[in-house]
Amino acid sequence: MIRLNKMTDYAVVMLSHMAGDSASVTTAVQMAEDSGVPLPSVSKLMKQLSKAGILGSHRGAGGGYSLDRSPGDISVAEIVTALEGPIALTACIDGADTSCGSMPQCAMSGNWNQVNQAIQAALDSVSLADMMPRPFAFVPPSEKLKSDIRNELQHSDNVGETHIESAS
Repeated sequence: MIRLNKMTDYAVVMLSHMAGDSASVTTAVQMAEDSGVPLPSVSKLMKQLSKAGILGSHRGAGGGYSLDRSPGDISVAEIVTALEGPIALTACIDGADTSCGSMPQCAMSGNWNQVNQAIQAALDSVSLADMMPRPFAFVPPSEKLKSDIRNELQHSDNVGETHIESAS
């Protein structure tokens, strides 16, 4: 199974929140509150994303982090690579693993390169702007809202039936 790790998922959530107001500076505490991502993870990710040139770090009063570029100029591939390293489906693709005894006669490496390039291109084609929450995206109702609706329905059941007469 090909799956991004939880920290990368958290980063996309955080960055998509920041993309909604890309000119503002956000603290780690504020980001944790806004995104629901745990504060220790937010702090760690903001440092990594700053080091990768995706976020800018601002010191002093009113300091924090902001996007270094517009959301349309930051690709999902760039975010993944910043946090997980090069996108490579197999160890032989990124050249880091030379322990495979089949490498000299392996007929698959070229095929895996083609698949890897397709995945890289797909992630490159999606920008942070594409990942931003839509204004009318479905948001599940809160537990309080569900409780209020249940109480209202129970109350209306206890009121009794409404009698409607026809005007004929």
